[in-house]
Amino acid sequence: MAEKLAPEKRHSFVQGGQKVFEWDQTLEEVNIYITLPPNVPTKLFYCKIQSKHVEVGIKGNSPYLNHDLTGPVKTDSSFWTLEDDIMHITLQKRDKGQTWSSPISGQGQLDPYSADLEQKRLMLQRFQEE
Repeated sequence: MAEKLAPEKRHSFVQGGQKVFEWDQTLEEVNIYITLPPNVPTKLFYCKIQSKHVEVGIKGNSPYLNHDLTGPVKTDSSFWTLEDDIMHITLQKRDKGQTWSSPISGQGQLDPYSADLEQKRLMLQRFQEE
């Protein structure tokens, strides 16, 4: 049954007609997926996760993302990985069960219908855990 409560699909954050990243969430975490540009050595990518801020980029360049987060995260259990040309950022929510309408504060919010579905899915997941 838990499989049905996993995010059904990733949400896309689009700006200027281009997909900036995709994301999804569970009761405990928010996941951000960034497609990496080709022909850049992986060791040049970086991600700084702070309790209410995230910065992502390529060393020696302006940050690709440099934004406040919608909610606070636990920095000691948040992390990032690179695999198959995707940067996967896992942000551990400080407030378990809180529904985020977007990882980035004030930008890319879900439409009201999608936000309602997301909140219902997380409430059901929480109910089944308890």
